[in-house]
Amino acid sequence: MIVDISADGVSLEGELLVPDGAPGLVLFAHGSGSSRHSPRNNFVADRLRERGVGTLLFDLLTEAEDETYETRFDISLLTDRLVAATRWIRQRDDVAELSIGYFGSSTGSAAALRAAARRDDVEAVVSRGGRVDLASEVLEDVTAPTLFLVGGADHQVLELNREAYERLSGEKRLEVIEGAGHLFEEPGALEAVADHAGSWFADHLA
Repeated sequence: MIVDISADGVSLEGELLVPDGAPGLVLFAHGSGSSRHSPRNNFVADRLRERGVGTLLFDLLTEAEDETYETRFDISLLTDRLVAATRWIRQRDDVAELSIGYFGSSTGSAAALRAAARRDDVEAVVSRGGRVDLASEVLEDVTAPTLFLVGGADHQVLELNREAYERLSGEKRLEVIEGAGHLFEEPGALEAVADHAGSWFADHLA
């Protein structure tokens, strides 16, 4: 289902797909320069729906906003948009009662963590290759069970994730996908991401 999400005076396009009997819904926060059409996030979303979990892939920025480099990296704005999308979900009769999870990628992971720190109804967070350092000041406030997925060959981001992981106070896990780079383009890497994320959400959104 193609939807329009009202957020802070703008309309954001998205795709909401919820299997029958879904226990929860995962909102995707893509990385800067990407969109709801991200092939990697769509791959993960497909796998989540195969497990019976609903998904919302949406654009965090309008087309005009996305043309500005600074706006793409405005983590506060991206966080506000994710929070607004969560409010929008809570106002829909068809999905309002579902458990909520966040899946963030790259800079979108920072927005997911920041949004989870602001809302107490987020049941699980998964970060793929996340710039989690951009959420450093709120890590102690994240209470939702959080899974960090990082490529073993993505050395700088892996170190940032290890440092951030130590500051998380709730249930947490760090999984290193051996041999994978930042985009998880290596054979089997994205499948591993989808499997880990699917298990995490299936366990915590049920």
